[in-house]
Amino acid sequence: MIVIGADTHKGSHALAAVDEGTGRVRGSREIKADDAGHLAALRWARGLDEARVWAIEDCRHVSRRLEQALVAAGERVVRVAPHRMGASRKGEREPGKSDQIDALAIARAVVKDGIEKFPVAYLDEAAMEIRLLLDHRNDLVADRTRTVNRLRWHLLQLAPELERSLKPGSLNQPRVLDRIDRRLRKLPAGAQVRVAREQVAQIRSLSRQANALKSELLELVKAHRPQLLAETGCGPLTAAILIGRTAGAERFCSDASFALQSGTAPIPCSSGQRQQHRLNRGGDRQLNHALHIIAITRASHDPATKAYLQRKEAEGKTTKGALRCLKRYLARRFWQVLAERPLEQSTSSEHGAAPAEPEPIAIPQRSAPRREVDRTITGPIPMVCIT
Repeated sequence: MIVIGADTHKGSHALAAVDEGTGRVRGSREIKADDAGHLAALRWARGLDEARVWAIEDCRHVSRRLEQALVAAGERVVRVAPHRMGASRKGEREPGKSDQIDALAIARAVVKDGIEKFPVAYLDEAAMEIRLLLDHRNDLVADRTRTVNRLRWHLLQLAPELERSLKPGSLNQPRVLDRIDRRLRKLPAGAQVRVAREQVAQIRSLSRQANALKSELLELVKAHRPQLLAETGCGPLTAAILIGRTAGAERFCSDASFALQSGTAPIPCSSGQRQQHRLNRGGDRQLNHALHIIAITRASHDPATKAYLQRKEAEGKTTKGALRCLKRYLARRFWQVLAERPLEQSTSSEHGAAPAEPEPIAIPQRSAPRREVDRTITGPIPMVCIT
């Protein structure tokens, strides 16, 4: 078997193939980042070895088209975090940096740590749609925040007493915007008043779009993973983050792999007789943010979670340490929920019978037993590449 490392860029991709057992270089080439280049890469790889694994540096939009083309063609693809490639490159004897050196470092990182240690690329069209809509909503909310800040600076000069009376976050409310608009209409006409009124209209428009996307995401989550909404502390936006950023829980071989991806796996920092762990600052920070929101909400409103945190603190954990333990449990719990069959698949497999409502699960005293998950990828799956 060979491992083909891919260093992806906007216009071209560098490929390097090595033996899985020895790491010896079997070949290298560079392709264009288009459909013709993807086909050329497949022909080249199939001529090297019948058994192969593609290791692609996980660079968001840059690597997405190549990954989709390979998975749709039935190839086995794993994702390599950029920092894993950087660590592998530092161990190379050959100094310097180039696209071919990076591609070789990606392949050898997989050879060194083992293919099973890396998440498998998985085509999940529903998750991709949710992720794109969620990212678009986040962009709209960020634009609204910038516009609100600029409006406040104008109000500081036009109506300072009004600006001082506005609470943080209140400019997102329609009644507050109506109040500001009425006040601006009473002021003498001028460029600054005109700009401020246009900003008020822009905030209203952005709020309507963001609210509409939130309602659409709620319907998509209900259709795809309604079990998430039954979990305490998991609202529609948090569920959308979990679905979109996980991009198919089937690609994780265990809850430990998912915890590492979400940055909730504890990192040991023990020395001598002192045994302890520290915060993991790696992984997908959006996934970590979603689990943190759920953990904070449960710590405030869920009696079982409060008892769990008290028990951990009684064992000698700090408040932050107990919260990290809770997030690790949540990573295991939500990996199990996300690894279940989607609602539409389970309904069809049971001849139209609706699935039972999930029962609320209290936090156990011990870790839940690990279970096997079907990680086979049905393919080839035609999917339109996102440009």
